[in-house]
Amino acid sequence: MQSLELAGWRQRTLGGFADRLGPLWTRKEGDAWAYGILPTDDHLNPAGFVHGGVLCALFDHAVSAIAWEAAGRRACVTVQLNTQFMSAAREGQFLEARGKVVRLTTTLAFVEASISNASNELLRGSSVLKIMS
Repeated sequence: MQSLELAGWRQRTLGGFADRLGPLWTRKEGDAWAYGILPTDDHLNPAGFVHGGVLCALFDHAVSAIAWEAAGRRACVTVQLNTQFMSAAREGQFLEARGKVVRLTTTLAFVEASISNASNELLRGSSVLKIMS
């Protein structure tokens, strides 16, 4: 954990499901943010890999946060989530999610993102989010 802090990552407490997923880590990277988790035994499937649902939950959190920032910090809820699994991760491999808004309207945000560990792209995808008023 200390090495994450030295690399600029900060642990966040958001409440609700996000705390069960994490702890969640964030890092400012230029104008964007990166989001991460350090998987434990609780994040694994029976085969000993990080469960696909954990990757999807991290992805969904990241794209929602990216859309929230782009929409003037207005709540955004997922309308559609498309993901492709590229590789698997193991306990203790820090997972990092990054993305960008590719289109923003008054009511929708279209976001592309990916999750990787130090050596592999694990998941990539896109999401459509409804900007709440």
